[in-house]
Amino acid sequence: MSKLTALALSIAVLGGVWAFLALNPLAGVALVWVGFIAWGCYFHTGGDDAALQKTIAGMSFGAVMAGVALYLVSAGTLAGLGALAAPVIIAVTVFPLVIVAGMNLLSVVPANVYGYAATAGLALTAGTAGNATAMDLTNPVILVAISVVIGALFGMVSGKLAGMLGK
Repeated sequence: MSKLTALALSIAVLGGVWAFLALNPLAGVALVWVGFIAWGCYFHTGGDDAALQKTIAGMSFGAVMAGVALYLVSAGTLAGLGALAAPVIIAVTVFPLVIVAGMNLLSVVPANVYGYAATAGLALTAGTAGNATAMDLTNPVILVAISVVIGALFGMVSGKLAGMLGK
């Protein structure tokens, strides 16, 4: 079997398993779409042990920075700026996503951005922007971080399975 066919098959099978888990027993604990973003990020980052670490660290860091932004906006920080408050807060919290790229674990800027975007997107569409400090599964940062870890691990497993099938 070709390496490409092996990878396609392993991702297809494990993708189905991931979807079943995230949409059924892990519903409300893990987000299928965030897991797939992390899975893709794992391969885009190199598909090895370092990629696993950088995907989880970068996407989780991005989620935390988005959580900071969500908290600051929800708390009315800089409300005196009117319509400029949220854009200024976003600018301030996005800056670290890139500036930290000198640190090995956070060197994959797209991973950092994916985590930020997934968290902000979840919070804004689910109406949970004000839950960024909740210590439960209503907190979009926690949901994204859990989904990132599981999704990146599925990426790693699919790569290893593809390696076995492609021999």
